[in-house]
Amino acid sequence: MAVAPGLVPASCISSLKGFVVPGTIGSLENYYHFHHSRTFKRSTLSSRGPHNFLRMDPKVDWLQQQEVKRRVKRQVRGEPHALPFNDPVWPNMWYLHCGDKSSRCRSEMNVLAAWQRGYTGKNVVVTILDDGIERNHPDLLQNYDPLASYDVNGNDHDPTPRYDASNENKHGTRCAGEVAAAANNSYCIVGIAYNARIGGIRMLDGDVTDVVEAKSLGIRPDYIDIYSASWGPDDDGKTVDGPGLLAKQAFEHGIKKGRRGLGSIFVWASGNGGREGDYCSCDGYTNSIYTISISSTTENGYKPWYLEECASTLATTYSSGAFYERKIVTTDLRHRCTDGHTGTSVSAPMVAGIIALALEANPLLTWRDVQHLLVKTSRPVHLRAADWKTNGAGHKVSHLYGFGLVDADAIVVEAKKWKAVPPQHVCVGSLDRVPKYIRADHVLRASTLSSACADHRDQHVVYLEHVVVRLSISHPRRGDLQISLISPKGTRSQLLARRVFDHSNEGFKGWEFMTVHCWGERAAGEWTLEIHDTPSQVRNPAVQGKLKEWSLLFYGTAEHPYTALGSPQSRSAFPPAEPVSSSSGPCHPECGDQGCDGPNADQCLNCIHYSLGSMKTGRMCVSSCPAGFFGDKGARRCRRCYKGCERCVGRGPTQCTACKRSLYHHQEMSTCVVLCPPGFYWDSAALMALANHCPDFIVPASLCFLKGQKRCLKCHQSCKKCVGEADKCTACKDGFSIGTCGLKLGKLMGN
Repeated sequence: MAVAPGLVPASCISSLKGFVVPGTIGSLENYYHFHHSRTFKRSTLSSRGPHNFLRMDPKVDWLQQQEVKRRVKRQVRGEPHALPFNDPVWPNMWYLHCGDKSSRCRSEMNVLAAWQRGYTGKNVVVTILDDGIERNHPDLLQNYDPLASYDVNGNDHDPTPRYDASNENKHGTRCAGEVAAAANNSYCIVGIAYNARIGGIRMLDGDVTDVVEAKSLGIRPDYIDIYSASWGPDDDGKTVDGPGLLAKQAFEHGIKKGRRGLGSIFVWASGNGGREGDYCSCDGYTNSIYTISISSTTENGYKPWYLEECASTLATTYSSGAFYERKIVTTDLRHRCTDGHTGTSVSAPMVAGIIALALEANPLLTWRDVQHLLVKTSRPVHLRAADWKTNGAGHKVSHLYGFGLVDADAIVVEAKKWKAVPPQHVCVGSLDRVPKYIRADHVLRASTLSSACADHRDQHVVYLEHVVVRLSISHPRRGDLQISLISPKGTRSQLLARRVFDHSNEGFKGWEFMTVHCWGERAAGEWTLEIHDTPSQVRNPAVQGKLKEWSLLFYGTAEHPYTALGSPQSRSAFPPAEPVSSSSGPCHPECGDQGCDGPNADQCLNCIHYSLGSMKTGRMCVSSCPAGFFGDKGARRCRRCYKGCERCVGRGPTQCTACKRSLYHHQEMSTCVVLCPPGFYWDSAALMALANHCPDFIVPASLCFLKGQKRCLKCHQSCKKCVGEADKCTACKDGFSIGTCGLKLGKLMGN
């Protein structure tokens, strides 16, 4: 309280009003701290009576009742307090915690933080498809689930591995420990989902047939939540193989009927053929839309020597690396533990365990929800790769690591508030059966313009999830081929790299390459397939490769998956006053000063350059507007051009600068027309294109064109109609007669 100068007036006031004056407020002159005995410290009501007496005193200039304010120390908060595990190998689990405070510690997978929230995999069932698991291992016995287990090789219910001197069948037991080794049993390690139920399907210790795989993939799909598989075809750099007919049907049955219609979750290791130059797109298991393909990184974020690259990899975890980098500790055969678990075999069970935490947070997640969550929450962090790129939907993605390192804490936080994404739509694009020769040391480009089934409501794909390229190629040496797919947004997915050990002359017969690199992008537009043939040895130049046929399959949604009405990802219509970042990382570079409420470009609250779309259709921030739009700098929005314009400077019909297919640019009117109007002609370049592409002139002239050669130029002043050149008249104005060349050309064009 401020009073008239001097201590005497303050003392007088305090005695008259029943206050005590502890003293001045620091060094402030004439400011005093008054205390009244009738003021309750924890009352939610102000003490109005005594204060009103003070306010009426003419000697009081200012008064304020004091309230207790919360203040916290600004000390650096370390990682969550380590849980009190008594498992002896827990301190060596460097990829889960930083208990040793080592500078080499890597805990960005944030499993400890997810545990701190109370998620440990309870009531979730995980099964390891492998060579069996040691069900009576002290670290597995507590969580072992006989209902999630079966011996397909021996046709009984005991998945115990076959023992031999070399402990050959240790693989499944090692994978199982990563997922669900019991905690606080004073034995070995702690599983990522240490309260989950764990089972094993013994199916690799014997002849593996299509029937064996189909049986294994289809065991109790209504009971088992997650199937983890760390195997596949030979990683020898020359094999092209995948699931047979029965196994494919088992996958489809699992995702349609498993988990009571929510879909079984299949987690797959991406492959260990890096040393042989293998490419995991030649593995039909990791290349399937139904599996979650997981790769590995070393503790220092480098590419492991065994890692295969491909566009179907979804995410990454830590694993082994060079000899000086640490490996993974887990359970081992004969009731032992090991610190030598390696390869992408490590990574699939890790992600299976993390997904178990997410399913505990939200048991209603569908198989597609889980994939969306991994895309949304995985992070590049310190993973070193030269090919990191941001796709057209704002996701960072790499052929080595997919969308990045899995973040357990982020995925359980998102899972808790998640609602199912819209239904999956499947659009089968048109099949291009026009043979195209693949010349050595050249790049073959084949393009297709797709509407993504816009005319079929139940098939229309607006926002992409998976894109599949189905193709057939004949070639004298398959390993010399490199294949890429370029989306309408310009995102390049390498579907196949050169494989030096692949000498096969069988090519590809209806093989399906899959990419997730276009996730979240819009499907409609021009897609380009590039095939590069680089001979690695002397070949007969007379034997050329041939692209026999190819087509696209789009998988995705008609609605935006994160802005559907009522979804928990929707935010308030009132943006925050200060810039914010997403919970899983910084905002996209195109986000403006208001920040974002998610990691994707379409979750920016405002844009630096231009906003494309709307909140209803899914807004995106872009640095420049795509074809069919122009940039309105004042409103910072991309506005649609007039119908028929591919590029324009405004919305008017006379502001086109380039036209869409089948339309021609009328230079004087600056508009797009279906046919050149009377008095105008195609230029000679367009006529040359007509001769090259439509030699018999069966296709109407208005539909045959070469991109970039679509101009209507003015005929000679004597011509009523002309073609090819200004003076090649096909009809004359009054007072003029037509020439012979004009007549011939006119008949040829059908005029």
